[in-house]
Amino acid sequence: MRERLDLAKGTRSLLQGRGPDLNTLETEGQMLQRVMPDLMGLKNIVVLNDEAHHCYRQKPKEDDGEEDLKGDEKDEAKKNNEAAKLWISGIETVKRKLGVRSVFDLSATPFFLRGSGYAEGTLFPWTVSDFSLMDAIECGIVKLPRVPVADNIPGGDTPKFRNLWETIGKKMPKKGRSQAGRHLDPLSLPAELQTALHALYGHYEKTFGLWHDAGIDVPPVFIVVCNNTSTSKLVYDFISGFQRENDDGTSTPEQGRLPLFRNHDEHGNRLPRPRTLLIDSEQLEKDDGLDKNFREMASDEIERFRREIVERTGDIRAAENIADQELLREVMNTVGKKDRLGESIRCVVSVSMLTEGWDANTVTHILGVRAFGTQLLCEQVVGRGLRRQSYDLNEDGLFNVEYADILGIPFDFAARPVVAPPAKPRETVRVFAVSPERDALVMTFPRVEGYRTELPNEKLTARFGPDSLLELTPDLAGPSITKNQGIIGEGVDLTVAHLNDMRRSTILFHLTRYLLYQKFRDPGDEPKLHLFGQLKAITRQWLEGGYLRCTGGTYPAQVIYQEIADIACERIKAAIESAPSREDRRIKAILDAYNPTGSSRFVNFTTSKETRWQTDPRKSHVNWIVCDGDWEAEFCRVAEAHPRVLAYVKNQNLGLEVPYLMKGMRKTYLPDFIVRIDDGRPEPLNLIVEIKGFRGEDAKEKANTLHTYWVPGVNNLEKFGRWATAEFTAVFEIEAEFDKLIEQFVTREAA
Repeated sequence: MRERLDLAKGTRSLLQGRGPDLNTLETEGQMLQRVMPDLMGLKNIVVLNDEAHHCYRQKPKEDDGEEDLKGDEKDEAKKNNEAAKLWISGIETVKRKLGVRSVFDLSATPFFLRGSGYAEGTLFPWTVSDFSLMDAIECGIVKLPRVPVADNIPGGDTPKFRNLWETIGKKMPKKGRSQAGRHLDPLSLPAELQTALHALYGHYEKTFGLWHDAGIDVPPVFIVVCNNTSTSKLVYDFISGFQRENDDGTSTPEQGRLPLFRNHDEHGNRLPRPRTLLIDSEQLEKDDGLDKNFREMASDEIERFRREIVERTGDIRAAENIADQELLREVMNTVGKKDRLGESIRCVVSVSMLTEGWDANTVTHILGVRAFGTQLLCEQVVGRGLRRQSYDLNEDGLFNVEYADILGIPFDFAARPVVAPPAKPRETVRVFAVSPERDALVMTFPRVEGYRTELPNEKLTARFGPDSLLELTPDLAGPSITKNQGIIGEGVDLTVAHLNDMRRSTILFHLTRYLLYQKFRDPGDEPKLHLFGQLKAITRQWLEGGYLRCTGGTYPAQVIYQEIADIACERIKAAIESAPSREDRRIKAILDAYNPTGSSRFVNFTTSKETRWQTDPRKSHVNWIVCDGDWEAEFCRVAEAHPRVLAYVKNQNLGLEVPYLMKGMRKTYLPDFIVRIDDGRPEPLNLIVEIKGFRGEDAKEKANTLHTYWVPGVNNLEKFGRWATAEFTAVFEIEAEFDKLIEQFVTREAA
């Protein structure tokens, strides 16, 4: 129901006076008159409910057997339930006022949504006939969806690109377009997302060529389905190109990273007909015009489509008399149609889920960049790409097979309602500092929040070592080979092989520029351009010295992804910082202004982890060591048995954090142990110990930061004692390596 009078709060109070509340809400009859005036003279109406999976009564909460939803899934369930309630309430109003003889529900997905109170995927009890999407696929009346069934990343339960959001979700911007969100860099998209875009685009490029050679007048269409406006704008700019704002108020054009989808030519000029469209399904349904933020984001394409209307019709008023959302709706509805506004569209970046009401038959590729909490949503989004392009029969009287390749959407060909069994409770123990009995074993440490170091102006040199190596693997960059397969038909391998065409000099330039602008530049200052030549020479030394190793089908070009470029440049910077000519430089740690010192005194928590070590009261301030694996338990045994170990503690709920940069983002790393050692000097040595089985790129970055910045930075403060670091990577050698390490400390001090 809507308000008949739009009254301000003060006006309403004035008109009401001391009388009863003003009733300005429209009645049921007035609502029907507004919504369906043509039916007001009829009785006993027959209702045809299209997309009827949105029309049901929610199950009462107390009967809900599902576990509570959280975050975006909870918001989406609430929105779905409100829409379902509104829909069915409207039909009940029609029944009361006009009479309803019958209701026929029509839906491709006639089952309950998650959060409705019923098990997700349960068919509506009133379902008479269910010809499911799977039936349509098996009969060949729709395109055959191909989804990832394997990739070249071993050990995973499912291919990484089957549910891309699980990998990248926490790295993507939140809902809305805040001022901070407006300045996000489209080129800083997660490496896995960039690889997914390139992999699917590589196959699209081949499809585009085949269509062109076959004389098909319209291009195939590539859809990207995003979760919110912030994500969609970043993906849209990455794909189609954008203007980068400079500090001096000027702008520099950045070409889209997928050439066939660029909206600008090689000189940065806008193409008269956009190839990539940014759209919001919900905005198209609004009666009161486009949202201001979305109108700002889509202003460029809206104005270009207006000009095209004038060119097509020769009537300038034709463009002025159409609302923005009507214009975009017309473009969307004519995608893939010759001589219509949408004929040139090759890529659609959708803000909302693009679930229904859009039936372009030229869609060949779909990428999901959002959470897909339900199979209904998966089916709806995948369904946007399944309308066949041709219904002509072949010589055998059958349809020729047509494919739609899908990434990022966990579509299950055999989904069934699943109810999770309750989890068995586990035993818990309390872990705490034993005080005052063990106070002599208390461990204190600095709480570091950053590092301060001078930027060099003299000649630069670098000392590369084993930790300078960056191994570019599918684990880091995303699968380089993804096999897409349907339930029947031919499979296809999606690769990023086209990236191998990038020249070595281009890679060198991109890396050097990133190193100069991001790693050797004071905040707010101009870049030190006089260092470019030296940094370029050092970067070339890193590249040609074999410190970039591409395995698993990855390519050197992927090192310019900003996430990966940041890792590479951190390795190069660390090599410069540790060069012999830089050893006299003093790096200092910046401490937390409010809590500069941490202590084992405050350890107090409960845990249900079963792998734990009860400590020797002569060696540890804390009663239990909670182990992340058997290797850590072995180190506890070794540390307690060594006569030169004065005390040790596990860094769990202790508060020791090492800030470091990874993929351009500030992160914190929690080392495993602090060990206090008697190395023969009056003041004991504090040793930070890391137990590491597999040493990935993240582990190298942590070790580089700890060795190059944290330890020298804390030692240079000269008020937290002496610190060193060690890493053990082989469980059967921990005891021998620990003995050898302590012997080195003792021998060095004796000398």
